[in-house]
Amino acid sequence: MTEPVIHASGLDLTFQTNDGPVHALKDVNLEINKGDFVSFIGPSGCGKTTFLRAIAGLETPTGGEISVNGMSPEEARQARAYGYVFQAAGLYPWRTIAGNVKLPLEIMGFDKAERQERVKRVLDLVDLNGFENKFPWQLSGGMQQRASIARALAFDADIMLMDEPFGALDEIVRDHLNEQLLQLWARTNKTIAFVTHSIPEAVFLSTKIVVMSPRPGRISDVIESTLPKERPLEIRDSAEFIAIAHRVREGLKAGHA
Repeated sequence: MTEPVIHASGLDLTFQTNDGPVHALKDVNLEINKGDFVSFIGPSGCGKTTFLRAIAGLETPTGGEISVNGMSPEEARQARAYGYVFQAAGLYPWRTIAGNVKLPLEIMGFDKAERQERVKRVLDLVDLNGFENKFPWQLSGGMQQRASIARALAFDADIMLMDEPFGALDEIVRDHLNEQLLQLWARTNKTIAFVTHSIPEAVFLSTKIVVMSPRPGRISDVIESTLPKERPLEIRDSAEFIAIAHRVREGLKAGHA
């Protein structure tokens, strides 16, 4: 049996604040395998983003263990094991789209020819070819997020950590990007950990849905999706989709109880 890509065991994380300790995560146990698309859903403040940041080595657990590709999160970060997509696109307004996408490649010391080849490849992947020389302010919010995803893909990490990347977009754009993300996942076979507040988004995208309780964040349910890998938007009207969404909703209610 292969080792999971991400493994958390008894994970606790407590922040020390001026008002006393804040227990963000409590006894989190989870395995994410290669090629999984795992969504984290739960109420605001339940630790979804904190868990993602712990995977990335941006927060330090106060108890338990977490490994990424068999390494500590810090070692995985140094090995560039993951790309991270934030809630806001975070593009530099003075750089073109190509300039933003190639920034991590510049930092990592890739030569010019390799940078150009990778930028072209990832912009093709997110359907932004032809927009290389535009500036972020010339693109819609959805296109800016696609550029942010391209930047995270540029150095070809096997793991993508995505923190509500489509949360600020309108429903029509969000649906379109959900479809595009599934196509991208199918083409690249990345392992994706995805934070969302949307039940339909979690069910539509995921092979596994992790339902989290209010703070301190615990896992109240892990739902293995039975939906096929190829998913048109219309699948959301199917009885199978509705049944999974109902279980997610019940898990969220149980976590509040």
